[in-house]
Amino acid sequence: MSEFNNVSVVKKANVYFGGNVSSRTLRFADGSLKTLGFMLPGEYTFNTADKELMEIIDGDLEVLLPGCEQSQHVKGGEAFDVPANAQFTVKINTATDYCCSFIK
Repeated sequence: MSEFNNVSVVKKANVYFGGNVSSRTLRFADGSLKTLGFMLPGEYTFNTADKELMEIIDGDLEVLLPGCEQSQHVKGGEAFDVPANAQFTVKINTATDYCCSFIK
């Protein structure tokens, strides 16, 4: 899906890591949330509350997921799941465009 219809967009950006990661929150009529974001090269650790589906629209990264000893390589067109109440680390190799879906 290349676009979303019938959503509300929160105007204020979510900005992390000194501006190297930013996103905008989308609210859907059914109450679900997604963020559309952009990450510049670097290494970043995130904490989750809800389960997340991270869809990489464009870019190249390595992700270290909870319970894993090895990072996995992810590129544009691929996705990965992150469990709720967890921490994961991404190493962004090239500027990365992503969509994060929060799963309740």
